[in-house]
Amino acid sequence: AAGVLAVYAPYIEDTVITFETTVPSLPAFTVRMEDIIGDYPYLVVEEAGVILGYAYAHRIGERAAFAWNAEVSIYFAPACTGRGWGSVLLRALLDLLALQGVRTAYSLITVPNEASLRLHEKRGFTAMGTQTCAGFKHGAWHDVAWLHKPLGSFEGTPAPVTPFAQLETVAVAEILAQAQAALG
Repeated sequence: AAGVLAVYAPYIEDTVITFETTVPSLPAFTVRMEDIIGDYPYLVVEEAGVILGYAYAHRIGERAAFAWNAEVSIYFAPACTGRGWGSVLLRALLDLLALQGVRTAYSLITVPNEASLRLHEKRGFTAMGTQTCAGFKHGAWHDVAWLHKPLGSFEGTPAPVTPFAQLETVAVAEILAQAQAALG
């Protein structure tokens, strides 16, 4: 959690990429991660024991009918962007969500953020619309682009989404091995 928070904190303090305005304490952030891990993937890229970036998913709506949707987020340390790692990590995250039975992945991107929009479009996301004046941070109102990507069929009644911790370890290991090979 400390390594992930170290990557995330500059986005809170210095940008409008996240609408969070105060860096959470490490214990609070740890609980936040624990609330996601087990149900959804939380992936990290590290080098020599230092976390350089991460991607995770979480449920995007609390009502029961939203169970087959997930919101994805991805962050890299500023010095580690532009290396293509985001594309690799996002692909692995989407593959794992599809394996779980998630039908649609969503991404909410504060605009302008051309790098994130390009990354998501490269991975098959399409724009749904823009939520104007969605949040106020750093003295201004900011819009949020909503993107989505179908991950599975919408035919028939879906099976319940499988919690991440209950996926077949062989299938998860294969997806993660492909990502690790692509990262080099």
